[in-house]
Amino acid sequence: MMDVFSVIPAAVLRNLADKLYEKRKNAALEVEGIVKQLVANSELDKITALINMLTTEYTCSVQANHRKGGLIGLAAVTVGLSTEASRYLEQIVPPVLGAFADSDSRVRYYACEALYNIAKVVRGEFIVYFNQIFDALCKLSADTDPSVQSAAHLLDRLVKDIVTESDQFSIEEFIPLLRERMNVLSPYVRQFLVGWITVLDSVPDIDMLGFLPDFLDGLFNMLSDSSHEIRQQADSALCEFLQEIKNSPSVDYGRMAEILVQRAGSPDEFTRLTAITWINEFVKLGGDQLFLYYADILEAILPCVSDQEEKIRAVARETNEELRAIKADPAESFDVGAVLSVARRQLSSEWEATRIEALHWISTLLNRHRAEVLTFLGDIFDTLLKALSDPSDEVVLLVLEVHACIAKDPQHFQKLVMSLVCKFRVDNSLLEKRGALIIRRLCVLLDAERVYRELSTILEAESDLDFASVMIQALNLILLTSSELSELRALVKQLVANPAGKDLYVSLYASWCHSPMAIISLCFLAQTYQHASAVIQSLVKEDISVKFLVELDKLIRLLETPIFAYLRLQLLEPGRYIWLFKALYGLLMLLPQQSAAFKILKTRLKAVPPHSLNGEQFRGTSSGNPYQIPHHTTSGSQITEDGDIAVDVGDPDNEINFAARLQQFEQMQNQHRMHARAQAQLRNASTSVSMNHMEDADRLEETRQRLSSDLRVSSPR
Repeated sequence: MMDVFSVIPAAVLRNLADKLYEKRKNAALEVEGIVKQLVANSELDKITALINMLTTEYTCSVQANHRKGGLIGLAAVTVGLSTEASRYLEQIVPPVLGAFADSDSRVRYYACEALYNIAKVVRGEFIVYFNQIFDALCKLSADTDPSVQSAAHLLDRLVKDIVTESDQFSIEEFIPLLRERMNVLSPYVRQFLVGWITVLDSVPDIDMLGFLPDFLDGLFNMLSDSSHEIRQQADSALCEFLQEIKNSPSVDYGRMAEILVQRAGSPDEFTRLTAITWINEFVKLGGDQLFLYYADILEAILPCVSDQEEKIRAVARETNEELRAIKADPAESFDVGAVLSVARRQLSSEWEATRIEALHWISTLLNRHRAEVLTFLGDIFDTLLKALSDPSDEVVLLVLEVHACIAKDPQHFQKLVMSLVCKFRVDNSLLEKRGALIIRRLCVLLDAERVYRELSTILEAESDLDFASVMIQALNLILLTSSELSELRALVKQLVANPAGKDLYVSLYASWCHSPMAIISLCFLAQTYQHASAVIQSLVKEDISVKFLVELDKLIRLLETPIFAYLRLQLLEPGRYIWLFKALYGLLMLLPQQSAAFKILKTRLKAVPPHSLNGEQFRGTSSGNPYQIPHHTTSGSQITEDGDIAVDVGDPDNEINFAARLQQFEQMQNQHRMHARAQAQLRNASTSVSMNHMEDADRLEETRQRLSSDLRVSSPR
């Protein structure tokens, strides 16, 4: 220490700790001159002693002015050392860095000033302390004192210049430091970090793109900052990186894709738009490199196709189409099950557009990877069934297309139809609101005859008779009125000429027996009028309920539609269609006179020209056997009726046994009557129990009141 005092006058040392800045500055200039002389004389030991003295006696002093003097003194020593300064950086820099955390803002300010002057002298040699300096500057960028912030910014610019010039800067050592700070919320720190990212990215020899996954999430986090300036700076940096990605031959899409997927679900609109834009570019650029991330990317895209912001929707739709256009081979790490699982989950989205796109994906996977998709059928089949209740008709139609694609195989076809019947059974509103749409569309997609035959087979054995009746009535109405089923109607009408029509008629008949009106409609369609009359005659056993009359009313109104125009024209030939007249009059007799249906049918029958009617012909149909062929003739020819004679007699192996069919119908209707009586008995029993409970309660209440009254009378006053 004596050596130091021998080379530095005591007055200089006093002034170095003076409260006045000018005195400290002048003292520092004298220290600088003294150090230069020591360097010239190669008195290196004295220089070391001087630095140690400034550190221990000044920069580590409890007195703030001493600490300020020590900092300016160390800077002066560095300037005096000039080219020799690098030897002493280990002694000089640490105490200056320590002062960055000083509780006195003025000390922190002078620490910035001192380090600035030191850095100007040593330049590249300074890099060895870069991480420590960066850490200190990061903290000072958010300093509460504006003057300290200003000094830190000045030092920061100098350090950036030095780093961009240096060939010793280690980006590998720097990245962990940057990554640790990327999620700091301070706007000053964020600005500081983006500044460094931008500067380092501009250096040709530094590959910031290779380390982008390490700080990409942090940049995206800044896009939702409350400061417009920070959002703008982060966006600018991201745009620059995206451009570099487009021009780079080798990019690690995977790690970044994981980050982008998360950010695509951000509540911040600008962040979502930026993330989905990046994903869009990745899909275009990465293509098959993204197979491992297809499911994650799809899960990010599908919600965005329904985004409230049109720009996001547009980019998401484009990305979705790009992704679906890439034909992937499962052998190339393309996980069909994962993508299918995403599509299935998105079928529960609250947004229609997302549900539609999810169905398009399932359809695409079925077309390209059918065998694999069918291995996951258990996972998606129930979800697809539930989707039939979707409020959107477009979604329902797409669901049916997917179902139809699955049902190409016989076993899947049977499962679909069976499941559909079960769905209708448990969800009556679905049958009521969507039944017609679903059945009609499936008939188009899967062949109407095949669908109706399978439905008939299932419903013939249906144990829930009430449901079976409702379902058959719905199927019958669709058969009679739907344009999609015109060919099926035509086939039934060809009962006599076409064996296939006869076979279909018999196939439907068994289940149509659940509904009298459906059977009668089927007979009218097939022009088996004699059997229709027999069915109507058998209805005398029925209880004519309101429900029965409602169905009969619907049938009468159907007879007035274009579908049955041929039937109405046949009324002009009563000699040929005797049983048609008898059937229609039978229906008329079942209707109450005051009903609208009675008036409609009566009016229609009255429209038949009176001269064409022959009472003798009708008497010929009054035989006890409805299938006995009348032998009366008009104009010398035998009375015949299309369909009935041809199918009621002849070779029993080739023709329909209508007597057996009538028996089948009556047996089924008998089951319905027994079921109705059982239901009525249950209801009566339930009502009786309820009444008994009420009577018991009334008796208990009377007893309670009587006891209360007795107690009041017997109690002493």
